[in-house]
Amino acid sequence: MPQLHLHAEIGDYAPLVLLPGDPNRARKIAGRFDGGIDGGVTRLVNDNRGMLGYTGTYEGRPVSVQSTGMGTPSISIVVEELLRLGAKRLLRLGTCGGIAPGLKTGDLVIASSAAPADGTTRTYLHGEPYAPTADFALTHSLHHAAEEAGIPARVGQVASVDVFYNPDADYAQRWRDRGVLAFEMEASALFYLAARAGVQAACLLVVSDVLGDEVTSEESYLSPDELAAAVERMTEVALGVGLD
Repeated sequence: MPQLHLHAEIGDYAPLVLLPGDPNRARKIAGRFDGGIDGGVTRLVNDNRGMLGYTGTYEGRPVSVQSTGMGTPSISIVVEELLRLGAKRLLRLGTCGGIAPGLKTGDLVIASSAAPADGTTRTYLHGEPYAPTADFALTHSLHHAAEEAGIPARVGQVASVDVFYNPDADYAQRWRDRGVLAFEMEASALFYLAARAGVQAACLLVVSDVLGDEVTSEESYLSPDELAAAVERMTEVALGVGLD
């Protein structure tokens, strides 16, 4: 029976699903699968609500990509349904706002855990303390793949937030002082749902902007061409992870 939002059946998705937020990125990632989108190997498995999903192979091994939209409410719906459809390894590919000293736009961040500063994860947890954490083996594979590709990546905690344009003047500094590397908007719910289901999840992010005392997101945000190049580097790392 098709799911309510992902109009797909069991068997339509591979055990490994890459999870970009943007459907355009999902299409570009699928274009790197064996044969590309039009080569007869990769097939469109969902386009409901514009949330594009594709399944194919990469170097002969099954892989899927499914866009999630923005924020924990949206990714939670997608992940809940992917789990019902048999997904076993969930790898978010997204962007983040860097706040740690030394992080620059275009850098890669691998999230080891995600502070749940969002409403969705708190709803799942009924407000109880919890530390949403990535799967170690999959996270280690990401780090190794980045090293093999010669692409530096910082590993550490991020914070999953609901508000992109936060008006609090000291917001970034408070989280920076806690050792958080970056803000993003999906990982906490992904890590929680994967742990609850007993499957693997990890998160790889491009620093699209940096936030500091002297710079804002709007001032530092990467140009479209620079962001596209950084996303390509991130995709190369993700596809370098062992898919078996």
